[in-house]
Amino acid sequence: VEDQRARWERKRSRTAKELLETEHKYLEQLDLVLTYFVTILKAKGTLKPAVLETIFGPLESLYSASHVLSLHLEKGNLGPGLENFCQSLDLYGHYAENLEQADKTLKEQLRKNKSFRRFKKLQETRPQFQGRELEDLLPLPLQRLHQYKHFFRDLLENTSPDAAEYQKLAKAVKSISEVSQWVQDIFDKRENSLQLLRVQKLLKGQKTQVLTPGRWYIREGWLLVVPSKGEELKRRMFFLFSDILIAAKPCHPLHPLNSNKLSRQAVYPLHQCSVDQVFGHTQSQGGLLSLSFPHKTLLLMSSNQQEIRDWYRSLTAAVR
Repeated sequence: VEDQRARWERKRSRTAKELLETEHKYLEQLDLVLTYFVTILKAKGTLKPAVLETIFGPLESLYSASHVLSLHLEKGNLGPGLENFCQSLDLYGHYAENLEQADKTLKEQLRKNKSFRRFKKLQETRPQFQGRELEDLLPLPLQRLHQYKHFFRDLLENTSPDAAEYQKLAKAVKSISEVSQWVQDIFDKRENSLQLLRVQKLLKGQKTQVLTPGRWYIREGWLLVVPSKGEELKRRMFFLFSDILIAAKPCHPLHPLNSNKLSRQAVYPLHQCSVDQVFGHTQSQGGLLSLSFPHKTLLLMSSNQQEIRDWYRSLTAAVR
């Protein structure tokens, strides 16, 4: 038991030391943005206060929270330091929520505002920036949030459950996990919106409204449709979402506007669909899926067995 405790203590002090060292580095990088951008821009009035607020979000508050944490860590007050720090964790969620708008506003200002464009270029040539641009530094808080999650977990794992700081550490790990999940959800939703928008642009015309609230993109790919009356196989592009399956075919390659687009063939709602793997679960080549809807049965085929298995898994999960 004594040996185990000594091992825990060694690992724990190593992690605490690494947390402090990386915190100093993180503060240094945030300080670059605050000193050479936020403070000077505020004084010069190059950007309107609302624009400045949109681009940099709660960066000053994040810096203050980390600065207080580093002071606690320097004194070895790990428990109280983390407890105090966790009260500011929501700032990271708000920072993530604002990031897309911040990026848009920054690009817009660089396009329209000549004096800001010159100012930014000049600041980035300073030796302290080491060739980095403002765009490289703005995502740092969210990278740091990811690191905190691992540091806090390591500290908890190497702290004895009967130690005074154990409960505070456990609480910190729970808080950071919740905020990390919040940030992940923000990114997932954003990525999903981009995928929906991409598919909407790929489809010719506006007949199918792909951008629908609550809809999630799952996968896409070419599959062969097996017709009911011995006609030849039709190659179609399928887009699978959480509530519908869209079948499309390529537009004519010589079409003046839509040569690189797809023409929608059918939309299948998934709420009354059942999926069966006709073959493709044995060692044979390729496979066949049967999708049954109230008024239609769709047979989909691929010569790639793994592909059919993946589609089967995705479809059954979406239908479920």
